[in-house]
Amino acid sequence: STVTFSSSSVDEHVETQYGKVHCIMTGTPRANRPAILTFHDVGLNHKSCFEPLFKHEDMQEIIRRLPICHVEAPGQHEGAKTLPTAYSYPTMDQLSEALPSVLKHFGLNSVIGLGVGAGAYILARFALNHPDLVDGLVLININPNADGLMDTVANKITEWTHTLPDTIITQLFGKEEIQNNHDLIATYRHHITTTMNQSNVSQFFRSYKQRTALEVERPIPGGNVNVRTLKCSTLLVAGDNSPAVEAVVDCNAKLNPTKTTLLKMADCGGLPQVDQPAKLTEAFKYFIQGMGYLSSASMTRLRSRTTSSSSLMSFDGPRSRAHTNELQHGRTQSVGTEEKRGRSHTDISMDSISNVNQNMSKSTEVAC
Repeated sequence: STVTFSSSSVDEHVETQYGKVHCIMTGTPRANRPAILTFHDVGLNHKSCFEPLFKHEDMQEIIRRLPICHVEAPGQHEGAKTLPTAYSYPTMDQLSEALPSVLKHFGLNSVIGLGVGAGAYILARFALNHPDLVDGLVLININPNADGLMDTVANKITEWTHTLPDTIITQLFGKEEIQNNHDLIATYRHHITTTMNQSNVSQFFRSYKQRTALEVERPIPGGNVNVRTLKCSTLLVAGDNSPAVEAVVDCNAKLNPTKTTLLKMADCGGLPQVDQPAKLTEAFKYFIQGMGYLSSASMTRLRSRTTSSSSLMSFDGPRSRAHTNELQHGRTQSVGTEEKRGRSHTDISMDSISNVNQNMSKSTEVAC
């Protein structure tokens, strides 16, 4: 059954120092609770990027408890007019610096960021520069690196030989999806072509392609523990068929292992929140519950298994298949909801299993 967004949503263009950004605020901010702040990927807006996730029935439990603020980059909302020629499109850094104005406008004290691709990069940079405003991050398809010379050359060739929608499709989806999931690809190509302003999309895309590296570094116990890194609990997500999967794994290697969990979703393509919203919602619930929210959330689908590898979670897809990582030899235990109540941190997103806290080299794999 389709679930509609809350009727208490506010749709506004918020003035920032880098131009107006379109925002949709749902729910009522509360002083003692963060809001969920979303930021979409290139070629998408809040609807095409997040609606399948937020309309999923399992997500309603989160929506009832936490307000949600969807942010759209300048000129990326549906029906947007072409940006003035005098307008200089913000860099990724500038877009991240526009977010404090959004929080102030809606009276938000802190947020849990949920970003995809370019949006994930923007939210990560926002958290690096404003750690006091970010409680947690769920980053899908994040690439922490700048485009290298070869990437730039490849991008130029792609731009010359492809239309803008085709170029963006290759950014969002893996080759297997593009070849096999014709309905999904046709839907997104149609959306990019008909509901998005092509000129504005190309400017946002160019800004993303010119991003700088995040310059994060993994703290080393006994070594340099004061390196620049994300201070908040972070869940990194990628489908195992995503074109971004290597970049996400690379990002995981650069972050604090006691704060970061990597979730590779099996049988999943470039947009996990569209492809497998139920499984992503379940992981999101665990993540939020680990911060002490959603203490009564119903956790029904997942069982957990711990191993002594890097922090990694993996979901089995709809088909029974071998895991996409080397974690299948770990010991399996079921995780009761009662065990997870009132967690104060999410070093490992579902670390309520006994003894995991004491050994931070342990990690969690989740299977459905």
